[in-house]
Amino acid sequence: MDTVELLILLVGSLAVTGFARAKGLPAPLLVTAVALAASFLPGLPPIEIDSEVILTLILPPLLYSAALDVSWQSFRTSIKQIRRLGIFLVIVTALAVGLAAYIIIPDMDWPAAILLGAIVAPPDAVSAAAIGRKLGLPRRVMTVLSGESLINDAASLTLVRVFTLIAAGTSLTIWQDLGIFGLAIGVGLAVGGVLGVLVHWIRQRINDPVVETIMSILLPFVAYILAEDLSGSGVIAVVTAGLYIGYNSPKEGYATRLQERPLWTSIDVILEGFVFALIGLQLNTVVQDLIESERSLGQTITAAAVVLAVVIVVRPLFVFESYVRNRFNGRWLRPLRIRLSRGHPSLRWLRGSAEPKLNWRELTVISWTGMRGVVTLAAAVSVVANPVDIKAQDTIFVIAFFVTVGTLLLQGLSLPFVIRRLKVQDPAEGEEDIRSEMRLNQRTTEAAIQLLDDRKPEWSAQFGTDAVEAVVSRLKARLERQAETFRRDAEEEESEERNAPVRLSGAQIQDIRRELLDRRREIVLEERERGNLDEEVMRRVLVTLDAEELAMDSAQASRSRS
Repeated sequence: MDTVELLILLVGSLAVTGFARAKGLPAPLLVTAVALAASFLPGLPPIEIDSEVILTLILPPLLYSAALDVSWQSFRTSIKQIRRLGIFLVIVTALAVGLAAYIIIPDMDWPAAILLGAIVAPPDAVSAAAIGRKLGLPRRVMTVLSGESLINDAASLTLVRVFTLIAAGTSLTIWQDLGIFGLAIGVGLAVGGVLGVLVHWIRQRINDPVVETIMSILLPFVAYILAEDLSGSGVIAVVTAGLYIGYNSPKEGYATRLQERPLWTSIDVILEGFVFALIGLQLNTVVQDLIESERSLGQTITAAAVVLAVVIVVRPLFVFESYVRNRFNGRWLRPLRIRLSRGHPSLRWLRGSAEPKLNWRELTVISWTGMRGVVTLAAAVSVVANPVDIKAQDTIFVIAFFVTVGTLLLQGLSLPFVIRRLKVQDPAEGEEDIRSEMRLNQRTTEAAIQLLDDRKPEWSAQFGTDAVEAVVSRLKARLERQAETFRRDAEEEESEERNAPVRLSGAQIQDIRRELLDRRREIVLEERERGNLDEEVMRRVLVTLDAEELAMDSAQASRSRS
């Protein structure tokens, strides 16, 4: 792909993404659909994909950005569910697809079949997360989906690494396989952890938002490349670094946080549109390969349809198997384990640990968020580009492509209907967030007033009683007015909560607040146009209004992604 083609692809994908966002449509799906149609335009040159470019330049920033916004507390609480989906479901899917492919594709041996399964195993959470945020999925569901997307790529790519070696003729024992997995996880955690600690330590001390932001941009690429060079998992390294930086970002300067959030949002939009455009543009190439191949066209399409069906069916079976098992465990076995642990202190581990419980509606949504994306496509391309011959490697790429597009269109287009039909939304969660925000504002303001009282004698001795008395009185009066406002707002919110026949969701309240902010901005501009307001004063007022809206956007993004 030359520079002109790259520029056209970026501009085109951004234009379609902008249109989709303006119309409230799922951008990844629309970009893919437009690219699928554009792939058959006459005169359009074939777009070749370099798997190393995707895995090295596109995947790390997408993973890092997602990790920054994941709540570590929620991630840790839901770790069992995330581990089941992000690791064990990947393995189960790889085995199930491998078995189906081995049976229906005559010239595919076991290693190549499992390799195909590993390629199509990891769902891409980009489109699912976008739809979930838009429709207001509960936080516990978004936490599981986001957490799964952070670790399933590592499990899948490690499986791909192992079975690529086996399919190419390398003999590996089970201990060598486990060693590759262990090395990938250990090196990834070590590299990501060390780089995260180092970057955070530096950013706390330099107090330069521009340099700190550049360090954040470079971190995912350095973590990924360094971990891969050390035979570790670059994905785990990036995720570890992102989780650490995201968790500790409140300890860094506010200017860096204000600067980084819109930057990473913009990077996400550009890269996501680019990736899904690449996926769609491969259709013409895949069709031509099918026509020119010696293998029967009908046989290949049949195999792709079977693999697609297996991929779609395995996920809900796995998800609900855990649900049924946990229900049986909770109803019959857990009381017995609790009684045993009480009678025998050495058996306390039988009780198990608490984790958020998901109902069947939420599990249905999770089971339907199996759209494949960038990792599946890049891994398939890496197999085709492998210099060592792998049995049916062209077929592997074709099937992986059809699974990616099929899941995007089938599950992606129907997911909003599933969410609305099952009513998997929690408006009370947004209302509780607003009340928590009010309580926190009141508490921090009261703490600031207490600090003024505590430090007043020290400041008076240092700067003079009269000067300090005037400043402290002015600041204290302002804080007391704010504290009274927060207290009154909280009381009114609780009263409305009790008496309102119909409650507004958090998103609806946010929409009203945005309209108020827009009207206040209009007044500011009108005063400027009439000559009643100095330009410098206008900018300061607009910064205050912008900061208020940024706070709302940040809170909404955190609720959606956590």
